[in-house]
Amino acid sequence: MTNLDAIITEPSKPATACVIWLHGLGADGSDFAGMIPELKLPKNHGIRFIFPHAPVRPITLNGGFEMPGWYDINGIDRNAIQDVEGIRDTTREIHAIIDTEITQGIPSNKIVLAGFSQGGAIALFAGLTYHKTLAGILPLSTYLPIADVFRQERHVANQKTPILMVHGTEDNIVSLEFGQHSETALKEMGYAVTWQTYPMAHSVCKPEIELISQWLQQKLA
Repeated sequence: MTNLDAIITEPSKPATACVIWLHGLGADGSDFAGMIPELKLPKNHGIRFIFPHAPVRPITLNGGFEMPGWYDINGIDRNAIQDVEGIRDTTREIHAIIDTEITQGIPSNKIVLAGFSQGGAIALFAGLTYHKTLAGILPLSTYLPIADVFRQERHVANQKTPILMVHGTEDNIVSLEFGQHSETALKEMGYAVTWQTYPMAHSVCKPEIELISQWLQQKLA
């Protein structure tokens, strides 16, 4: 059971698959909920979309100002102190959402965990530490958080789970170098990472949406 509220969009027929999509810092579940029509999925796609809302918390990087966030952030670079317990707490909440979907009849291998920026970092950590095999992980404009902890807590169940990482070459929030470093680290650990860049800032672009649509249809067919 999770304590997180969420926007849930049901397909026109009984759901046979699920995408859990996590927003970025300072946003909420509605940030990506409106993007479903842009994916131009087939009318009978059968995918339930879940867009959880992060709890409001003080964010150190923003002077302690309270905003929706999956964990506290001190800085967005490889050397910044990271909120290990905050990431673990949120990971437990996301695992609980996945557990609920499974009890409602969606197999774990028909569930994709997606996220943008801070939400993408959680998608990576929570997805690759989950104890049942997922259909895929979709981290956008993000990085692998608490990498040293991750190496100890990752689960073999998702060692072969496909990962599509997308990043903007002009990203001035999560640098391209940081994203590439995470991609390299994951590949060195044996993960199946597909890396794609677009000439964009810390955002999402139309060709990226088209790629995401194709990837989701392939993984959740």
